[in-house]
Amino acid sequence: MRRSTADRRHDDGTSTRRRWLQALGVAGTAGLAGCAGGDGTETTATPTTEGNAFGTEEPTATDGELPEVRGTYRTVTAGRVNTLNPLYNRAGGAGTIIGYALDGGYTYRPGNERFDQLYELSSDRGEVWTASVRDGLEFSEPYGRVAAEDFVYQVRQLHQSDWAATAAGSSWPDSVTVEQTGELEFQIELETPNLLYPETQDPLLYPVPKALLEPYVAEADEQGLQEDQELLTLGFTGNLGAYTLEEWNRGSSRVFSRNDDYYLRDVEDAPRAFEAAPYFERLVSEVVPEQSSRVGALEAGETDSAGVPPNQVSRLDDLDNVDVEIVPQPYNDVLTYNMRDNGWNTGPGNLFRKKAFRQGLACAVDKQRMVTGIQRGYANVEHTWQPRWSRWYPDDEEITKYGVGELYGPEPTRSRIREAIADTDYEYADEYLLNPSGARCQIDLYYSAGSKIERSKAQFIASEIEANAGIVVESEAIDTTTFNTRYWQQEIPENPDDYEWSNGSFNAGPREVTSANAWDMEIVWGLNTYPLNPTTASVFFVEDDSYNPYGYYPDWDAKGLFEEARAAESEAELQETLTEIFRHITEDQPMGMLSFPSNTIGYASDIEGPSRTYFNGWDFPAWHRTE
Repeated sequence: MRRSTADRRHDDGTSTRRRWLQALGVAGTAGLAGCAGGDGTETTATPTTEGNAFGTEEPTATDGELPEVRGTYRTVTAGRVNTLNPLYNRAGGAGTIIGYALDGGYTYRPGNERFDQLYELSSDRGEVWTASVRDGLEFSEPYGRVAAEDFVYQVRQLHQSDWAATAAGSSWPDSVTVEQTGELEFQIELETPNLLYPETQDPLLYPVPKALLEPYVAEADEQGLQEDQELLTLGFTGNLGAYTLEEWNRGSSRVFSRNDDYYLRDVEDAPRAFEAAPYFERLVSEVVPEQSSRVGALEAGETDSAGVPPNQVSRLDDLDNVDVEIVPQPYNDVLTYNMRDNGWNTGPGNLFRKKAFRQGLACAVDKQRMVTGIQRGYANVEHTWQPRWSRWYPDDEEITKYGVGELYGPEPTRSRIREAIADTDYEYADEYLLNPSGARCQIDLYYSAGSKIERSKAQFIASEIEANAGIVVESEAIDTTTFNTRYWQQEIPENPDDYEWSNGSFNAGPREVTSANAWDMEIVWGLNTYPLNPTTASVFFVEDDSYNPYGYYPDWDAKGLFEEARAAESEAELQETLTEIFRHITEDQPMGMLSFPSNTIGYASDIEGPSRTYFNGWDFPAWHRTE
């Protein structure tokens, strides 16, 4: 769901097949599959994708002799991961690492074509979907063969339970019925038909042995399930991934070995490139916190992939030993406001909860200058919850463009803020916003440590808000793990049943339920806009869904409109409803939508496989080193 913005565009450079599923990403991390690339202009087609972000090319090494298996593939990432437990991971960086050793049910490849991995999904009318599990899938001993009951048990006993609070819980509401219909077949019945159900990513499951889960289900032991060592170390994965996790030093590295039994080698409908995959004996993913050190390792040939900051793309691409790919990806740069009770810590009330105040802040930051200056044109301005290259992007006249043109500067900013504070004791004096005590309003802004571009963005946003809104902003670097656990997640209340809802640590209850530490604003995380099927993004905008760290309450019928979109019977009907959703998001400004950065990823020039498409890395097991 999320990725740290530092981790999002500048991490290991292998986008992997599940990367685009995660809702959150770390700011500034050039990763792999993900967001809109561009030249910083307001054009539909970008020079990075030539107007076709989904691509059409064939996968790696489909013709001639298959590559030789040899050597080690090395990657570097910006930070450590919180968990490798596939049932509880919500972050893109960890999703990439899990994906080295464990495939999900299906993925998408260039041309926006679904590639069935563990099971094939089919439906006649979009209401009942049949999942046919591949024969020959094996867990590690002692769990044996992968069967339909493993998936059905996982959904019913975990994702649809009231105790497990898994990452996929919101994808499996009680209104969805899951039944085993054969040893290698199960059915998913939806409440209303959805012709684009696979694109929602809701039916995408990791395989986990039923026998491994049963003891925790019997005791309803969420903590035990989260901390299970086989799940954390991916010790059950058998032939289900291209590589096998051998070593996990949480603060420094992850080491994988080649899986000689990888199931896709024997799948007839898989591209020929998979016949002898994977093509590296080992894979090493190292944690290198400093961006300059990651770039230095790429330049010196000490790693095969690393995120490249925009200001170094041209220099590194000119090197003989480095190729820089500019890859579209779905994560945005957003300025998130804390609307919970421990947000807006500069005076009484919480002004972030007022739409006019959020609209004012949206007019305070010059998005175009951020894109062309700090991001060097490797991004597009964001106005709503879709990249411009998505087929679901609305007509321009439907969207209000805050932060550019006449809707940028002190007048549009302060006029909206004055509207928001009209019924309060806040006021403007001497160009600054004063709280009811007469002191200048001062708030904090957290950003990812270890990234110069994130520091530059934070400083730019702070200076823009002070100049145009008259609010002092103090920016502070923070480790993403610390921010995630101490600021982003809420503390689970001891009496969750006393609240209107309590849906796990990312939405543990209404606004009075807060994180351990107070915070005002952040650009640590970027969020997924799900361009394959934007209905999946409902999780960010429905107040009692499983994901609402920031305490947003929409003043529009978010839940009803997303349900209407899911029930659309044609693409035209879906586009009409999505356009209405995007219009509401733009007007309500639940968070400051700033830009869609490209992944700018540097690869060793002898690595064959990377592509400039949204699905870069879908065929990572077929990547190899040339002579």
